[in-house]
Amino acid sequence: MATPMNDNTAKILIVVEEASLRFQLRRNLEAIGFDPGEASPGESAFMRLRMVDYDAILLGFPNQVAEGIATCGQLRELHPRIPILILSDSDLLDSKVDALEAGADHYVVNPFVERELTARLRSAIRGYRASAIGTNGCVTVGDIKLDSEKLCIEKSGDEILLTPLEFRALHILMTQPGKPVTHASLLSLLWGEERSKQRENLRVLISALRKKLEDDPAHPVYLITHPHFGYFFRAAQTAATQ
Repeated sequence: MATPMNDNTAKILIVVEEASLRFQLRRNLEAIGFDPGEASPGESAFMRLRMVDYDAILLGFPNQVAEGIATCGQLRELHPRIPILILSDSDLLDSKVDALEAGADHYVVNPFVERELTARLRSAIRGYRASAIGTNGCVTVGDIKLDSEKLCIEKSGDEILLTPLEFRALHILMTQPGKPVTHASLLSLLWGEERSKQRENLRVLISALRKKLEDDPAHPVYLITHPHFGYFFRAAQTAATQ
């Protein structure tokens, strides 16, 4: 578990094939005040993650989009909670959707503004550390139980693995069951103000949650869409907060 520290001193693992790009990213992050490490994709990255408690992964694949998304999926499978930020040259919607479905928390397109990358890293790390601290309670709605202290989601007693972003989104909705949360509010809370007008990432995120939580994702009973407004988590008499 990451040590609670200032955002700037967070440990970032840069996973990029091209050595010159890894060096450039490392220099930039060091100048800002982060504590970056670097590795090429594959076993080198997995070994670094076994040796060091990183706060986030910056995964860059300027040209090899399919390979990068596959690497993201492998990293997410082995490390279900650590934030993963993707840096890519592809601005195609399909690439963004595929990356988010593979478990990425943020998708940054080259050429990027350094302030934007920094803001997204800090936002992801704050969410990661906040979820690690927990809120000393649990919420149960129907068969779904969210335990903020143990960072655990269960459905009918079976644990469900969520990414950090999925956990944060579900926590926002479950802790106020029956209350619609606007698209803009969710986007701002999850990705920051700069993403407040981009809804495709939110739709992908909710879709991924429904696949994990709902018996029939096409006819959800928990994660409900409020027309033209946002989303809410089903309220029920069985809901309880401890």
